[in-house]
Amino acid sequence: MKFPSIVVGDSHTLHRTVTEEYTAGNFWENTDVGELLSTSGLISMMVEASVHLVDDHLSKEFMSLGKSAFVQHEHPCALWANVAVTVEIKEFDGYHVTLDMKAHDDLGLVGQGTHVRTIVNRRWMRIKVDQRLGTEISRYVM
Repeated sequence: MKFPSIVVGDSHTLHRTVTEEYTAGNFWENTDVGELLSTSGLISMMVEASVHLVDDHLSKEFMSLGKSAFVQHEHPCALWANVAVTVEIKEFDGYHVTLDMKAHDDLGLVGQGTHVRTIVNRRWMRIKVDQRLGTEISRYVM
């Protein structure tokens, strides 16, 4: 299958406010940096932006799944800060999409990295999930 609408150089920017769900305090009770954006929260924003960019170009029979991610959390970002996450397609081999990711707040760079997503057929994925987890569990997963 070809995906002509996935084009190297295309980008998407996601805007988010750092709410408590994205902070270190949401993941760890005893931390001195509970009011700061956690690395997990940063990655969540980056993956969300990547999904929007890739999946919006796919027909309903297909979806993308995360294959790998490398993220450097460069600088702290505080609760209620506005974050812009920009992802750009750097490579596409027909099934694997490699994205560059950068996150900025009003003070500058927060983090950057790369993410690879694999395009799969939804029906095929359902079969694989059923085989691995069992039919009963998979209907809640997908």
